[in-house]
This record gives sequence, C-alpha cells and structure tokens, in this order.
Amino acid sequence: MTATLKVTQAASHSTALTLHNVRHAYDGHTVVKGVDLSVAPGEVVCLLGPSGCGKTTLLRIAAGLEVLQEGSVTLDDTYIAMPGQRHLPPEKRNVGLAFQDSALFPHLSVLENVTFGLKHLASRQRRERATQLLEQLGMAKYVDVYPHMLSGGQQQRVALARALAPSPRLMLLDEPFSSLDARLRDRIRDDTLHVLKKVGAATLLVTHDPEEAMFMADRIALMRDGQIVQTGTPQALYCTPQDPFVVTFFGDVNELKGRVHNGFVSTPVGRVPANGLAEGSAVQIMIRPEALHIVERNLPVEAHRHSHVVMSKLLGRTSLLHLCAHDDSGREAHLHARVPGVFLPAEGQPVDIHLDLSQVFVFPLKA
Repeated sequence: MTATLKVTQAASHSTALTLHNVRHAYDGHTVVKGVDLSVAPGEVVCLLGPSGCGKTTLLRIAAGLEVLQEGSVTLDDTYIAMPGQRHLPPEKRNVGLAFQDSALFPHLSVLENVTFGLKHLASRQRRERATQLLEQLGMAKYVDVYPHMLSGGQQQRVALARALAPSPRLMLLDEPFSSLDARLRDRIRDDTLHVLKKVGAATLLVTHDPEEAMFMADRIALMRDGQIVQTGTPQALYCTPQDPFVVTFFGDVNELKGRVHNGFVSTPVGRVPANGLAEGSAVQIMIRPEALHIVERNLPVEAHRHSHVVMSKLLGRTSLLHLCAHDDSGREAHLHARVPGVFLPAEGQPVDIHLDLSQVFVFPLKA
C-alpha cells in the first residue's frame, strides 16, 4: 500500500467511513455538491431527505457501486476511492449492503443465502455464524425454507442477516424497511437496531422518513438539493434546527410572519423572542402544533373576538384542533394544535392559547 492511500493515524481512531468534499453529477446535472460526512465505529448515521436529494447516490459511492468523480472516500485508515487514483470494487470493501428489495437468491434456502458470502470459513463455522444471526432476527426456524415461501418482512430479515454474516466494518442500508406495512416495519426496525448495535458495525442508513431516522440514528445528516443542511443528534435537529427546512421536514408547522421590535416578535398567540435578529427585520415564525397548549374558557360561544375552536379531530393517540387565534389588536391567525389523548372541544368553544417557546423557531424572512 503506498503512502498516498493512507489516512493519518489520528483520523483512523475516530471514524470508520469518511466522505470528503464528494461531488457527483449525472448527464451534467450535479446531484451531490461537496458533501462531508463521517461514521464512527459502532455508530448509526442516517442520511435523511426527500426523494432526489442525493442521499442514495452518496450511499452508492460509499459502496463502490458508483465511481467517485470528485472528493475522497476512506474506510478505516485506507483510501478506497480517489478520482484517477483509486477505486476499490464493492466486493473488496468489506461492506455489507441491504436495499429496499431484499434480492435474495431464489434457488437457495435461507441458510444458503446467509452463508453465501462465507466461503472462506469451514462448513460448520458458516452454519454457526448464519444460525446465530438468524436467531437474533427471529428467523432461526426458517433455515431450510426458500425465499418465495417467506413474507416480505421475513425476506428483509434474511437479507440483513446475509449482509451482516461476513462481519463487515461498514453496513450500508438503503430504505430497507420502506416496502413493509407500518406495524411490521416498526418491529423489524427495532430488531435491526439491536443487532447493529450488538455487532458494532459502523452503519449508514438512507431514509426519507424522519421518524425512522430519529428512531434508528445516533446522528442524522439531513439533505436537500445535494447538500447537507444540518448534521447532529436527533434531539439537536428537532430542538435546535438551523434552517426552516429542518423544522418543516420533521412535521407540520404553523407559519406566521412578523417584525422584530425590542427583541421580540408579536404574534396572535403572544410575543416570541427574536433570538438576536436585527431590530425591524422581517421574520418567519414557525410554531409546532404541539407547542400550542389549549385551555377552554367559560365564555359565550358567540364570543368570536376571543380565540376559539374551528374544528376538532381525533387522530388516535392525539387530537388535532383547528383554531382561530386573536390578539388584543384584532389580528387573526388560523393555527393547528396537537393535543395528547382525546380532547375535542366543540366548534366555537372559546379558548386561551399558551405557547411552549421551546417548540417555536424564528428565522429571517427570505425574499
């Protein structure tokens, strides 16, 4: 191995996978624009974003399924991709791959599928390794079954076991649960997370589902238009978003506009701190539905100059209220509030609206 293909010793202690200044284009259209990303040993990092944002392209570059055009990719202390100098093929990267389509070999049994990449081991060792993983994923009793006899969820578990069997240093998962129904998806995600943590592989997971990312990830890298908008823990992205896109991607929000006056912005539901934004500047106020705390008032229903309920809907674990909010100056705003449990005030019911400021975000209003 030449010196040009080695990473500094300090870097190898902290990261398993490193993507540095990665750029990629298809037919002249740039889909990845200078991305830096790292995954530490034992860490689960989720690439999150809408369709077409470049997240799957990044995963394919890490896997070696796309030839790197610009930037560099390292795995442990070795460069595995450098334009014009290095492109280690996928089969030599010690990387496990699992995709939305399980892509099992139809002519092989479950056991044979999982042991397919273990030909360097003795027969007994192959079987022991495969059986251990299948047991952890609840598939031990299906070792002699063929893929067409399994449900979609069962096939996905076998595909995961097959990817983990060679003990890869890096696991790459591309929307592996998206084709499953909601209840099955939750169970398999949970099983998968426990197995990934137990084996200790660095993991890069691509998903468009923010709830899945928050459940699975130690860190999330949220992408938009080929760039990472914000990277951090699930709590950091949800509680301290750095861009309006980050707020809206994690759920519905109420959006208002205003101007900064004496360090605050007035809204129909109260004053909001402007967090250092310039005096007189136009701002965008983003309020999560769960930030609105509702208290019914014993006032005549006709008192529509007071904030009141327009509509109430039960959504199962929560209730969604459509509100008409009024301030003292007569300004109105139509807002949504999400309340735990069954809370269904009648249409026209006067209410007081209190804000949880930890779920309210203020950004400069873009022209």
